[in-house]
This record gives sequence, C-alpha cells and structure tokens, in this order.
Amino acid sequence: MYTLTVTTTPKAWARNYAATTKTKYVRAALGLHPQLVGDRASELALWEELLPRTRYVGEVGLDAGPRFYSSFAEQQRVFERVLQACATAGDKILTIHSVRATRQVLNMIEAHLPRGRGTPVLHWFTGTAAEARRAVELGCYFSINAEMMVDQKRRTLVAELPYDRLLTETDGPFTKTGERPSAPADVVDAVLALAKLSHVSPMKMAQSIRTNLKRMLGD
Repeated sequence: MYTLTVTTTPKAWARNYAATTKTKYVRAALGLHPQLVGDRASELALWEELLPRTRYVGEVGLDAGPRFYSSFAEQQRVFERVLQACATAGDKILTIHSVRATRQVLNMIEAHLPRGRGTPVLHWFTGTAAEARRAVELGCYFSINAEMMVDQKRRTLVAELPYDRLLTETDGPFTKTGERPSAPADVVDAVLALAKLSHVSPMKMAQSIRTNLKRMLGD
C-alpha cells in the first residue's frame, strides 16, 4: 500500500519527512493549506526553501468557502508562487484543494504549471463535467475517497472521470470509517465503491489504480 501523507504548513513538514525517509511505501508532501493561508502565509518562504528536498507537494490550492473567503486573494498569491516554483523545479507531484474554486484552480494550473513540468492531482474534486474534461486536458489526476461516493450526484460526476486518471485517497482523519477517523488501510472502501460504480471487479479496479500510480510516478 502506497501512502502519501500531506502537511498543512511548512513548519510541520520536517518531522513528517523524518518519519518517512526510511520507509518504502510512505511519503510526506510539503504543503501550505489554503485554509491556513490567512494565518500562515508568512511560511511561504520556508516552503520555497524546503521544496528541493521533496518531489511531493500538498496540500495546496484554493478555498473559496465562506469561512476562508476573506483570505482568497492571499491564497491566490500563495498558490501562484507554489505553481511557479514547482514548474521551475520540474517533476513535482501536487495534491490540490479546490473548494468552490475549481475554475480558478484550473486557470492557475494552465497559466503557471505547463504540462510536463509537474503533475496536479485534484483532491476531492467537486467541479462540473466540463471542468473535469478541462482538467484532463491539463494533465490532472483525480484522487477519490469513499465519502465522494455517498450520493448519486457525486457518483455521477466520478463516473465521468477517465479510468486512467483515477487514484484513491481516504482524506483521513477528516473522514470517518464507521465511528473512527479513516486510516490508510480504509482506502479499500474507495476501491470497492469505484469498482461497483464501474461494474468491474475490485481486483481489476485496484490493478487499474496501481497502474495509474506507476504511470504518474514514472515507474
């Protein structure tokens, strides 16, 4: 099981990175979460300083929800710098938050992260079918969790995403499996839900996701 754990601030990254350096299957991403930009934008310089030490970036992006809209202009400034730095470095994999801001996120990816200079993964995608097609054209992948499959509207959107761009996530501990926070092993629920939605066996879906991961990593 391959696990990417994200960080919400650059200051949190060092300990997470140290905990994963000797593991084969776990990696820590370097993030500056848009929901924290209002208080932590000053850590952007530290994020840029640490970027050469990792291939993985996240969680980053935009959040235009009511709680965080007051910092939206600052979020855009930070996200632009993040994309530009990743494009300059090349070969980064980014897990991207896009709450109520899918169009703006895609616009910024198109403007600041040319295809071939990095791989965007849209975490918990909630955009339209047209935005999904545009994201595919921009080289994006989509990480799917079990919570995204709980109602018909969400399932309909996921069903339109191309097989060869699907990855899985739990988004734990912010999601729950039963009464407890989700753990990496609970990703099996997302695999089962995707298999049912796609009318294929769980084994075939798991193999497809692993193939997508290997392609994204260049293995």
